[in-house]
Amino acid sequence: MALPVPLRFALRELRGGLRGFAIFLLCLAFGVTAIAAVGTVRTSIMTGLADQGSAILGGDAQLEFTYRFASDQEQRWMFDQSNRVSEIADFRSMAVVSNDGVSERALTQVKAVDDLYPLVGTVTLSPDMTLSDALEGDNLPGGVMERILADRLGLEVGDTFNLGLQSFQLSALLVSAPDAAGDGFGLGPRTIVRLDDLISAGLLGQGSLFTTKYRLDLPQDIDLDELEAQADIDLAGSGLRWQDARNGAPGIQSFVDRLAAFLILVGLSGLAVGGIGVSSAVNTYMTQKTSVIATLKTLGASRRIIFQTYFIQIGILTILGLTIGLLLGATVPLVLAPLLQARLPIPSEFGLYPQPIAEAALYGLLSALIFTIWPLARAENVRPSALYRDAFGKSPLLPRARYLIIIAILLAALVAVAATFADNLWLTGWMAVGIFGAMALLFVTSLGIKALARWIKRRPFLRGRTGTRLALGAIGGPKSEASSVMLSLGLGLTVLAAVGQIDGTLRTAISGNLPDVAPSYFFVDIQKDQLAPFKDRLSTDPAVTRVDSAPMLRGIISKINGSPAKDVAGDHWVLNGDRGVSYAGAMPENTTITDGKWWNADYTGPPQISFAAEEALEMGLNIGDVLTLNILGRDIEGEITSFREVDFSTAGIGFILTMNENALINSPHTHIATVYADEAAEATILRDLAGMFPNITAIRVRDAIDRVAGLLGSLAAATSYGASATILTGFLVLIGAAAAGEGARVYEAAILKTLGASKWRILASFIARTALLGLAAALIALALGCLAGWAVATRVFETEFTVIWSSALTIVLGGVVATVVTGVWFAWRPLGVKPARILRAQD
Repeated sequence: MALPVPLRFALRELRGGLRGFAIFLLCLAFGVTAIAAVGTVRTSIMTGLADQGSAILGGDAQLEFTYRFASDQEQRWMFDQSNRVSEIADFRSMAVVSNDGVSERALTQVKAVDDLYPLVGTVTLSPDMTLSDALEGDNLPGGVMERILADRLGLEVGDTFNLGLQSFQLSALLVSAPDAAGDGFGLGPRTIVRLDDLISAGLLGQGSLFTTKYRLDLPQDIDLDELEAQADIDLAGSGLRWQDARNGAPGIQSFVDRLAAFLILVGLSGLAVGGIGVSSAVNTYMTQKTSVIATLKTLGASRRIIFQTYFIQIGILTILGLTIGLLLGATVPLVLAPLLQARLPIPSEFGLYPQPIAEAALYGLLSALIFTIWPLARAENVRPSALYRDAFGKSPLLPRARYLIIIAILLAALVAVAATFADNLWLTGWMAVGIFGAMALLFVTSLGIKALARWIKRRPFLRGRTGTRLALGAIGGPKSEASSVMLSLGLGLTVLAAVGQIDGTLRTAISGNLPDVAPSYFFVDIQKDQLAPFKDRLSTDPAVTRVDSAPMLRGIISKINGSPAKDVAGDHWVLNGDRGVSYAGAMPENTTITDGKWWNADYTGPPQISFAAEEALEMGLNIGDVLTLNILGRDIEGEITSFREVDFSTAGIGFILTMNENALINSPHTHIATVYADEAAEATILRDLAGMFPNITAIRVRDAIDRVAGLLGSLAAATSYGASATILTGFLVLIGAAAAGEGARVYEAAILKTLGASKWRILASFIARTALLGLAAALIALALGCLAGWAVATRVFETEFTVIWSSALTIVLGGVVATVVTGVWFAWRPLGVKPARILRAQD
């Protein structure tokens, strides 16, 4: 059976090999590799989280309470449902070490456990021993802590440290705990002690800030959905938070989902850059095939046959590029699995997963179609009358309308697929707008640069400046590389510039203005009878400029106007877990009411609430709405009577929700305080207050900021890797554009040599044109990156945008260097040609 004519033609054309398609294959394969690798890593982590949910959580299910231990009734319910129940208290405290009368203190996140901990998995210690043996101690109760905390305090195994009023012996260093990933973000390194040993420490009194977690070892045939629903009924009004092994670390899973979605979208930027390389490679190939196309048309080949012939060729090469990319994307994570598993703080199970591979294949296929149909469709416009001329380069820029419609449909499909896989329509939509808008602006800018170059070239002030005129003439000429350079390098640099500006802006927002506005310390767990002497110590210290304090409770907003809160306000962050709650009589100083009215100082009626105005707007709350708060297991209903400004950017005291004094004053609670002082006096203040009140916990604001900045640094590094992949793809496109233009430079060099130009003057002209194009691409990319950074900083993170000039200058310098390097590399052969040999070959 004879093969169809287009297929026979295509296979015959491919017999000549793949010369000229290296950049095509590399761009397509590299973009698909990045997306497949990111998807594989994400799936590996999600599989690990799902398969090891019980180990991450520390049990099959967990009930968490704030500020209190479970009541006898609640504990009976838990024991009735499970085989075993493990009780844990989690809180922040100060680990104190005394050396020669000098005390060293450091913030630590304490996990006080019972003898059953951990229900699932094993705690790893150094030296090797069981946790039970380590917590026995010798003469004192034992404790274990992370090495970073022990090093900070100068502790060795066997030394003594204090938590509150209780002394402990450091029995071992904590290497890993099975539930560490589920513990979430903490402000200090971890310490583990036995819960019973904290009875006399004075750290878990009424109103102290702590949470209790009850891990359940459930029967194998239990239905978690039914058990959760039963807990909501039987323990209604208890303020418990339910979590089970189906999602042992919801915060981590959400973080991984969002980071992976963002990296995939950054990967799509890389595919867009690679698509430009694909399109350029196809365009160059079709230009070389002008005479073949014209000959086929002379022999009677229709437009349909011409299009199908080269569509089949490019289709075969696309499948080859996709296959290479998918193989690399699937195998690279497997090869790096030991390294990644050692670096990841969460479980992962690396393997071959079909879903991320299929997603990457679909992304790559749609991108290849979008960027190849345009130059292929233009091949239909080649006329037989232009058999030996560059008819393809002179054919109409736009293909026929039906091809434009197909491209538009494919673009819509790509955006829809990205939105589905990323599971974030808003992010995907804006990312798509940004990518397409940036590409359009870069293309229009390239046309403007070409026109500007032609205009400047004719100015009188350039007479005698032959090198500059040659460079400008090449930029503005018909075979200019301006569009390829602007699109490939510009889009890649835009992504990198945006990441750099966002990262720098967030770091500046967190730490840049802190010396002027932020307190030195947060003090928590100040008992009522300690508040007066606490303030007395600070009032006489000339280094202290300001002390603010407020009563502190924590509560969960469970209902809004009698309906479940999340049914009314969705998944707003205020509803995710418990929130700080305070009370006040007279309106505190520096309070700005935006709507409603503050209660009288001596008000004793039904509970009233003043709510943060911005968060109320986001949640759709109004004056007169009734909120139900669960505080210490007791439901309190209060009416919203005012909205007020709450500014968290100052790092001072700020409460989303404040109630009238009479509503909460009789509830067990403690106070918090912020102390503003000279940095040189911070250590003395901490030493004195911790000595007077061993139970209080001090959080140094600068240390907390550093910890958050470190987290941001890891996020920025992850996104920078994705952006760097885009840059590398752009560099490949630059190489392809330079290689494609080598023939034109050979002819140009021959003409210039014939007219008497020296080799070095010609080289200077080549360098000047590439440097100017790189500078233009970098400046436009910087403007677009700053615009993207401003949008994310002001609209997403709601902070002031600051241009990070160090990052900006790096982007500009990188753009110039990249274009110069590629330009010079492909200039050596043209410089060495013999003019006579080149010119004899021309018409």
